[in-house]
Amino acid sequence: MSTTLTLTRGDITEQAVDAVVNAANSTLLGGGGVDGAIHRRGGPDILEECRALRDGTYFRGLPTGAAVATTAGRLPARWVIHTVGPRFTHQEDRSELLASCYRESLRVADELGARTVAFPAISAGIYGWPMEDAARIAVETVRAAQTSVEEVRFILFDEAAYEAFARQVR
Repeated sequence: MSTTLTLTRGDITEQAVDAVVNAANSTLLGGGGVDGAIHRRGGPDILEECRALRDGTYFRGLPTGAAVATTAGRLPARWVIHTVGPRFTHQEDRSELLASCYRESLRVADELGARTVAFPAISAGIYGWPMEDAARIAVETVRAAQTSVEEVRFILFDEAAYEAFARQVR
């Protein structure tokens, strides 16, 4: 079965899907950008579960490229899958870590039984990943993934991001 890829301009916190992917920081305790928006709109239940994860398995933080799920709180989704994208640097090729965010998020989605998953453009905001390359890695990785997820939605915040992803999907 192949996964349908959908592009949407908009707000990931408004997506009625099984799981939304949070471009989290390693603390799992909220932050700026997508992470902050998900925590604000989803409410305190997400933060409570993230704190429990920090008190247990992820006491040192969630590693870059890994993924873990929590409730979605007040979001229209059922779950939030938190993943930590790599910061872009010209000194080191970290593309495999970025690809791992998508693969690991889909692996967690499969474990949850999620059929629809919404992704932001991981690492393409404050982590500085060039949008064209972020889109290429995202689309190639999702297309190559062995997953039961039926639909992956890329939720893009602005027109430039939407166009970058559209070029890769074509």
